[in-house]
Amino acid sequence: MDSSGESSDLLTGLTRDEVFVGLTARSEQALQQRAFDLLAALFGVPDDNGAVLPDAANALLVQGIVCDFAARRLPGPGCDILGEELRFLLDPQPGDRLVVTGTVTARPATDTAAIGIVVEAERGRLAEGVVTVRLPVERVVLPPGARPDIILHRHHHLERLLARSTAAPPLAVAVAWPCDHDSLLGALEARRNGALRPILIGPRDVLASLAGGAGALEGCEIVATETPRAAAAAAAALCRDGRADAVMKGSLHTDELMAAVVAREGGLRGTRRISHVFAMDVPSYPKPLFITDAAINIAPDLATKADIIQNAVDMLHALGNPAPKVAILSAVETVNSKIPGTLDAAALCKMADRGQILGAVLDGPLAFDNAISRAAAAIKKIASPVAGDADILVAPDLEAGNMLAKQLSYLAHADSAGIVLGARVPVILTSRADSVTSRLASVALARLLAAAARRATQP
Repeated sequence: MDSSGESSDLLTGLTRDEVFVGLTARSEQALQQRAFDLLAALFGVPDDNGAVLPDAANALLVQGIVCDFAARRLPGPGCDILGEELRFLLDPQPGDRLVVTGTVTARPATDTAAIGIVVEAERGRLAEGVVTVRLPVERVVLPPGARPDIILHRHHHLERLLARSTAAPPLAVAVAWPCDHDSLLGALEARRNGALRPILIGPRDVLASLAGGAGALEGCEIVATETPRAAAAAAAALCRDGRADAVMKGSLHTDELMAAVVAREGGLRGTRRISHVFAMDVPSYPKPLFITDAAINIAPDLATKADIIQNAVDMLHALGNPAPKVAILSAVETVNSKIPGTLDAAALCKMADRGQILGAVLDGPLAFDNAISRAAAAIKKIASPVAGDADILVAPDLEAGNMLAKQLSYLAHADSAGIVLGARVPVILTSRADSVTSRLASVALARLLAAAARRATQP
């Protein structure tokens, strides 16, 4: 007899009178990366890509899978697990699709059963053994319920970005007005890590005082200016003259810095509209998520949105993604003449079809849930390679993009890097609330973009 079929949504346990030798059940599940992240945290394994879990951690994971099988499948709710005797043959790996098969091999007493267990993946057999359980007198029925979702606040995507950037040469960066502790510390920390060679632009005495003395700034070039606007203009001039590869915002206001960047005389304008991208590392999303534009263009028209998208797409190309998936966000997933953003989304998708936006797969309008959740997209019967798997989220305006990015940061515990694109050099646009990790990740992003730009100009 095979009890692997699910007859209802309820979890139904078997009684001692219903369990017999030869009774079999089967279940399947895919192992996700977060299970291994949790074990690494429990066992104190360093948080890096080369870390290897100890045998005890792998054994604990497989034992948990076997206990879950007994508690939910055979014999199911109501049983007590008296013992496990397992032999471990292969270590589990993220992405393994496991098949657990259990067969009742003996009834040592009227209230107990021995269940032979086999745990297999496509790579081979992971474990085998016997679980001994105590069986209930009466049937226990439970609603399946949602399993708790444990999310560790690790930021693998930004860590990988930082690791990749180490292969690029240090970046000469004009740091405009780093006249508070955090903005100066971020630049100096990046210098200590070998990520950049900062050119600090601001009052010498203020910079020395913040750094803890002039000695702390030894080896840093300083361009003395007396006002934030003068610092912004000096940063643009350094990049224009080829002395700096990027601009980094210090403690001046964003509009003061960007006024110098976009100035018609002496600025750093490129061929497209300038736009901003947040590279978000959201613990609950399986890959980096890029949000644009959340800081520069307040109410972009259709042509500006096309530039915003192309800037972000070109950035992902430089980061190694040859065909990023772009979701153009709105409140709904259908075109509605009363919601102008949906009309822009439809037009942008057609522009991509006609080659006016290159190198990406576009879809829109898409509501946020449809853009990042395959389940939500399936419920609404949206068939799209972008829905549920977006790389880039295009906000309809600055307010929506800014709120989305900050909600992910403060409610979903995302970390982020910020960069301005479309100028002749990358502009590292950090916030006063950014962590040191965010500032270093923003530098790493600029470093990778500058390296890609150099490669593109080489014969």
